[in-house]
Amino acid sequence: MGQENTGKPAARSVNISISEQAHKGVYANKMIVAHSADEFILDFVADFPPGPQIVARVITAPAHARALLATLKENLERFERQHGPIRRPPGRSAPPADA
Repeated sequence: MGQENTGKPAARSVNISISEQAHKGVYANKMIVAHSADEFILDFVADFPPGPQIVARVITAPAHARALLATLKENLERFERQHGPIRRPPGRSAPPADA
């Protein structure tokens, strides 16, 4: 019997390394998004006293930003199916998405 074609690409195994510093990660509670015709700039901000500080910057192509948006949407939906709706703290509006 043949293998069923699901229309999905076959899974590939990719060997990706990560530096020790990147593996530790950073905490960010805000994000600033800017863009030009050629790239999106995502600045992740830790907003704590004495003041906000950019802790990571990701610069990527518009096509990759679109893929990131789709991946985040899919994963947020999966998260909410498993854990229930994500609630905002009372009295807070949506955080700014750009500068």
